[in-house]
Amino acid sequence: MQRIAPVAFAVFCALALPVLAQQESPARQATPDVAAQPAFGTVNLRADFSPDPHETRAEAGGFREVQGLGTDCSGWIDHARPDVNLNYQAGSLPLYISVVPQAGTTLIINDPSGRWLCNDDMGGRNPGIFIQRPASGTYNIWIGTLSARDVAKPATLRISERPPSRRK
Repeated sequence: MQRIAPVAFAVFCALALPVLAQQESPARQATPDVAAQPAFGTVNLRADFSPDPHETRAEAGGFREVQGLGTDCSGWIDHARPDVNLNYQAGSLPLYISVVPQAGTTLIINDPSGRWLCNDDMGGRNPGIFIQRPASGTYNIWIGTLSARDVAKPATLRISERPPSRRK
């Protein structure tokens, strides 16, 4: 009977380890869900849209810290779903995506190619991302906060094809 216990343990390990190895890794669990329905809706725009800028009200922040998406990515977001999805039909104009916050915010975008773009202070203290040659497709957008305490802070997402200094 004493020899059965080590053999049973070895059999258990041989069967359990492959199952445990198939579970999601911590890095995968930390990645925001780009396939989920957005919290504040989907925006459909095509090049040369009007009015410019297009604005969407949202709430910034979440309970999970942004990690592993890139060197400029920081803040706290809701990993379970984007705040806004932008379905964009590109033309020859650049794209400016920015946030007008009520608290310190960060902007995190997964572009149509799967690349992560992040910023927390474009030209001042508000986050914004400039895309010189935007691709057509879906941009998953998260508005994060710089502090874990600032959850559900009002914010306005702005999407424009004109530089911020040239807006009327």
